[in-house]
Amino acid sequence: MTGYGDAREQDGGRLVAAEVRTVNNRYLKVSIRCPDAYSAKEQDIEKLVRKSVARGTVNIALRIDSISSTGRYHINHDVIQSYWEQLISITDEMHLTPPAELTDFLTLPGVIVEHDDGRTDVDAEWPLVKQVLEQALTQLNDFRQREGESMRQDLSHQCELIAAELETVVERAPTVVVQYRDKLKDRVSQLLRDTGVSVTDADLIREVSLFADRCDINEEITRMRSHLDQFGECLNQEDSAGRKLEFLCQEMFREINTIGSKSNNVDIAHAVVEMKGCIERLREIVQNVE
Repeated sequence: MTGYGDAREQDGGRLVAAEVRTVNNRYLKVSIRCPDAYSAKEQDIEKLVRKSVARGTVNIALRIDSISSTGRYHINHDVIQSYWEQLISITDEMHLTPPAELTDFLTLPGVIVEHDDGRTDVDAEWPLVKQVLEQALTQLNDFRQREGESMRQDLSHQCELIAAELETVVERAPTVVVQYRDKLKDRVSQLLRDTGVSVTDADLIREVSLFADRCDINEEITRMRSHLDQFGECLNQEDSAGRKLEFLCQEMFREINTIGSKSNNVDIAHAVVEMKGCIERLREIVQNVE
């Protein structure tokens, strides 16, 4: 599920800013970008994330700036000179005019260096960093909850459409055997009309009984209703249910396929097509659900 959250706090000479973004993923993947001094805290940061997010790719950008110190950053003379010499060499080869100023070089990797004055106390700063991260994650979850409510309504609507089509199947199912019996009786009568051969009612009943057993979809209908009920319960749960919803989508699609293959009826076939379309829509949405 996509989402965004950010927060910043200042305490003394430190300004801490955190930005959290999430995109869809079947599993939880956490990517952390932070100052080198905080590399040892990446495990603690990931623990904070796992308390708030169960699925998705989570990208965290953490920035800690000193707002009181001067001369914290400086230009790396050797690096910028190396860039300049390489550029001069390339412009000479291509007969181009080199740039008149070095402003654009300042954004190149390694040119601006943060001066480590040895005063970074990660353990002392961690409570503030943790507070900012928790604020950003709270904002992220608020964002995701609003999006989740919209998806929940869409999922519920698709389930209602499936339930309506399923009722059409329930209504038409008893007529399938009757139609088959009548068609079989008429067909056999026409084929044997001039042969003098007759078919007993017992023969007809036996054949119709076999057909009725093959096209019986009562079990599939019962399981579909059960899956829809479970799906609705999952939508109202507070806990993460994305994987369970995916499983229910697979099971419902399997039942619908079986209903379609067993039923020899146009109306039921149309209902099956509509239900499959709803299931595909469910699958698309569920991929984004935590």
